[in-house]
Amino acid sequence: MKKSLLIILLSLLGDANTSMEVLYLKNACHSCHGVYGEGMGNAPKLQGVNEKVLLQRLKNLQQGKTRFRSGEIMISFAKALDANQTIQMSKYLSTLKTKIDTNRYDTEYDPSGDGGS
Repeated sequence: MKKSLLIILLSLLGDANTSMEVLYLKNACHSCHGVYGEGMGNAPKLQGVNEKVLLQRLKNLQQGKTRFRSGEIMISFAKALDANQTIQMSKYLSTLKTKIDTNRYDTEYDPSGDGGS
């Protein structure tokens, strides 16, 4: 019984993360914050930020509060989240990590090269 309950809870957690990933991409959050929340330009880094800090920032945005003028664009995105999505999004964002493909260099590197780069 305990084992099946644990499996159900883990699958729900996975579904929540998947749905938040879909929402993150659907709302084009990645276009400013990066696919892995690494931050780009003026958009702050989200990965590695504590879940409680992210939750408070989202709640502040939902109340129309932002620390920077450039953050005003985020108010409408944050207000579009319901209470549960706000909590789940802060959890999701706190788990983001950059995924590095260590084989990428070997795949893209051509030893013959172009001779000068």
